Amino acid sequence: MPYYIQRLYKTCRESFSPNGPVSEEALERVRAMLEKMKPSDVGLEQEAQVVRNWSGPVHERNGSHQSLPPIKYLHLHECDSFSIGIFCMPPSSMIPLHNHPGMTVLSRLIYGSLHVKSYDWLDSTEPEDPLQEILWNSCSSPFGLIGLVFICKEPFLLELNDVRDLLNSSSCVDVVYFQLVENACEIFSFCCFARPAKLVRDDEMTAPCATTVLYPTSGGNIHCFRARTPCALFDILSPPYSSEHGRHCTYFRRSPRRDLPGEIEVNGVTYSEMTWLEEFQPPDNFVIRRGLYRGPVIRT
Repeated sequence: MPYYIQRLYKTCRESFSPNGPVSEEALERVRAMLEKMKPSDVGLEQEAQVVRNWSGPVHERNGSHQSLPPIKYLHLHECDSFSIGIFCMPPSSMIPLHNHPGMTVLSRLIYGSLHVKSYDWLDSTEPEDPLQEILWNSCSSPFGLIGLVFICKEPFLLELNDVRDLLNSSSCVDVVYFQLVENACEIFSFCCFARPAKLVRDDEMTAPCATTVLYPTSGGNIHCFRARTPCALFDILSPPYSSEHGRHCTYFRRSPRRDLPGEIEVNGVTYSEMTWLEEFQPPDNFVIRRGLYRGPVIRT
């Protein structure tokens, strides 16, 4: 009989397309297979044994965590329809809040414990207003908005109030403050487009536990993880991230702004419990390195 991972690959190949799962039944077949996964199926039995004997917590020195090994990503397979990989996280390490645009994701905690927090956008549709559309697409880069402002005026020192008047979107878009000097930009801060999101999950996971499934607009598509012990998270993404197809991994944080509405209406429903999220660049100490997968090789 083929190795477990080979049978899982075969099921994924039959269940996923470049547009995602071919059906809910197909997705359920993959989920059911993941429920049976053991650390030994992917060459992680020794690591799992360490966690079984784990006596934690993580030691601290002078009030801060000691330097820890980076998160490792074990790559198993990727094609146009799906990707398979494993995140091996040292204790107290964190994967910041990030999204999976247009993707369905199945996650199985193979060993260890972690805390998960996830959100979905209150309104999953992109804004229709042309200016908002420009801002939406430009804010993925700190330089995206400069072209918009530059074509409006000659090089000058732009005051904060001028920007608010120009954008006319003070409730959603943060201000930009920079000057143009000989066509060169000195950036002091850049646009942060905040969007309202609803909390889906905020709790602990300890292996063995149920496989989680998130969808393009539900199930907690935007999530983050913090490892409580050494842990390994097995992920299947369909379709996988692809810059060519506009599926970028974007990181988010809770907006620190205090002028955002505390209550909004979306599709006729009023929401008062929500979190405003904005894009940000992860800190320099957030590192994911490619690790060596030592389990059975997938034969394609």
